[in-house]
Amino acid sequence: MELGLQNKVALVAGGSSGIGLAIASELAAEGAHVAIGARDPGRLATAERAIKEVARARVHATSVDITDSTATRRWIDEVVAEFGALHVVVVSGGTPPTGNAADFAVADYRTAVDGVLIPAVDVALSALPHLRSAGWGRLLFVASETASVPSSGLALSGVTRAAIVRFAQSLAAEVGKDGVTVNVLAPSATHTPLLERVAAQRATDGRIDDQLTAMGTHTAVGRIARPDELAAVAAFLVSTRASYITGTVQLVDGGASVLGPTWSHRATPSE
Repeated sequence: MELGLQNKVALVAGGSSGIGLAIASELAAEGAHVAIGARDPGRLATAERAIKEVARARVHATSVDITDSTATRRWIDEVVAEFGALHVVVVSGGTPPTGNAADFAVADYRTAVDGVLIPAVDVALSALPHLRSAGWGRLLFVASETASVPSSGLALSGVTRAAIVRFAQSLAAEVGKDGVTVNVLAPSATHTPLLERVAAQRATDGRIDDQLTAMGTHTAVGRIARPDELAAVAAFLVSTRASYITGTVQLVDGGASVLGPTWSHRATPSE
């Protein structure tokens, strides 16, 4: 399927690892110019090399902390100056601690909002003038299944991801006639470095693979997701073929939500 992404300019916040890296690689393979941003310079450099191996156009990597509003705006402006336009913006990353609602103090909620919600909003608002100027834009937030399905053990994730959904839907209503779509990708547990670390903490016998397998038992397909599977959905949502899809939450959970109220597979928010 031709996605119409060749020579589009895509910016991926949180593109150095996990789902963000998989999306950046997918877009690069589709012929888009790809700019990734993340905090860790070493991991960013590794990601840049990996993306260049599959890229059909230019790849640009910048060390940036998107919790710093000034740095965020500067990064986006630099990408536009480098490539001449901006068409696709993907906001990935930001994972609050796990726990029940009453486990956290008010300060914890403020920290989660400042670390997950505000940076996502900031990237979107900073990029929006460029998307409107291009007359064609795709804005995609990579959240978590908690944006769609409640889980008591993921209270901070649910609060921040639900807020991202409402922001995205409100924004979609404003910018649709400008040729810009806004959607939220809501993945369940996905095999990322973050989830591997969680599995390692739980595996007292050192058998990480057994922990990852257990996390995927309560899905219709019987396993957790692969990053490339989420990247394929993301690439379609930001493509020319998805021009009538906006204001949606795309739950990708392997059918877990249709099997009933068992939360065993929800070990942690996805990266």
